[in-house]
Amino acid sequence: MNKVFLSGNLTRDPEVRYSQSGKAFVKMGIAVNRHYKEKDSVEFFNLTAWEKTAEFCGRYLKKGSRVLVEGRLQTSSYENKDGVKINSVDIMIENIEFGSSKQRSDGVNDDYSGGRSSGNNDYSNSGYSNRREQTPPRKNNYDDFGGEPIDPEDTPF
Repeated sequence: MNKVFLSGNLTRDPEVRYSQSGKAFVKMGIAVNRHYKEKDSVEFFNLTAWEKTAEFCGRYLKKGSRVLVEGRLQTSSYENKDGVKINSVDIMIENIEFGSSKQRSDGVNDDYSGGRSSGNNDYSNSGYSNRREQTPPRKNNYDDFGGEPIDPEDTPF
């Protein structure tokens, strides 16, 4: 299984670009705090998002934004100008959500809040919506397993 979860702050503004085939993509960096044996350090990772997720990032995120990222590791290698082989590891974003947003002194959020993007979400034509996950309606007077109502007189204890 190849699954990564990260929580941190973006190190640069996302800039949406387009591949030769016309697919939107964005490359960003994330700084993740690490606490180890009474010492604090910061780890830096490269992030890549595609299509609707990339457009979401370009629209709503900026340098310093706190994000929660779910993705997978992808390795690649290339030769630089000097002919030296460079290996890199990127996190390919599958889902991204806003972490806590900064508030200005007047109490207004600087960031769009409650945002979430997944490569398979269906967004409205007027932009991305602030929809929460739909929860199924609660069943009245039914037990947690979806059965018939339970009369306390019928319980054996």
